[in-house]
Amino acid sequence: MTLPLVFDAPRRGTPPRHLADLTTDERREAVEALGEKGFRADQLSRHYFGGHADGQMTDLGPTARDRLAPLLPTLLTSVRQVTCDEGTTRKDLWRAHDGTLIESVLMRYPDRSTVCVSSQAGCGMACPFCATGQAGLTRNLSTGEIVDQVVRADRSLRNGEVPGGPGRVSNVVFMGMGEPMANYSRVVAAVRRLTDPVPAGLGISQRNVVVSTVGLVPAIDKLTAEGLNVTLALSLHAPDDELRDTLVPVNTRWPVAEVLKAAFGYTRTTGRRLSIEYALIRGVNDQPYRADLLAKRLRGKLVHVNLIPLNPTPGSAWDASPKPVEREFVRRLREAGIATTVRDTRGREIAGACGQLAAQE
Repeated sequence: MTLPLVFDAPRRGTPPRHLADLTTDERREAVEALGEKGFRADQLSRHYFGGHADGQMTDLGPTARDRLAPLLPTLLTSVRQVTCDEGTTRKDLWRAHDGTLIESVLMRYPDRSTVCVSSQAGCGMACPFCATGQAGLTRNLSTGEIVDQVVRADRSLRNGEVPGGPGRVSNVVFMGMGEPMANYSRVVAAVRRLTDPVPAGLGISQRNVVVSTVGLVPAIDKLTAEGLNVTLALSLHAPDDELRDTLVPVNTRWPVAEVLKAAFGYTRTTGRRLSIEYALIRGVNDQPYRADLLAKRLRGKLVHVNLIPLNPTPGSAWDASPKPVEREFVRRLREAGIATTVRDTRGREIAGACGQLAAQE
């Protein structure tokens, strides 16, 4: 498969400019351009990121609210919302201004609330076992569209709409639709908005943000130089090039050894443990010898393996590994000294795998 030299998405229409697209200085400039004093930018930011932008900006007069309204356009409109786990897991399907469909998932646990966000509409990486990969790439999401997924979830928690009482989003994972590193500049800008202190952003700790990638080496190298303290998650799915070329086609450009070298470069620079994402697929990548090869590649590194029971997509020939096979894979990795866990399979009954809900539409 021939992959494009530049990873970028076709554009179906530029999303309207939103407060979340702008830096603090840019917000002040935008507010002043609308005829208001620069300090209004902090007020507007506090309302948006503080969860009270739904017509409750009582410290702004009617004239100021009307003038500043263009900085808070509606980016996402709810299409469907499905829940499970007694309402503590919620998947949202959103429609953007141009009809593009994207998904996000809110998962509330006793000790944290995590939002899984999309960075693109669709995905161009063409991994055959992924519903989003099967759909292909529509376009990149704007910084505002990415941030708004988290702000909407945070607002729901603040308003007590999720069982467990009022709360806040504490963790964000870029593991929804799309390849985050293929929308690099907007994803990094979104990370900064999400982690900037209030009123500039949501004030989420960088250590509680995970950015995933299938292995775009130049982007990993660029992220290493950003000075961020987020966790990097590498979607590896196979320890050998022969199989990974099929499961993750971008591997034909940046093979396993090169991808791991870049990823561990990020780990050395930041001190953050690398997360290896590995979807266990029945009879494909779950053999004991592949567990041993994976352990050999990771031994002695600051790394954690997150094994993912595959959430099969409708009509797909791919299926999850049987539990005894999964347990043996885990055993071999742990015996080799590799920290390993199996991901919680929340959301399976609500089409939890990224892209499934959009595909149903």
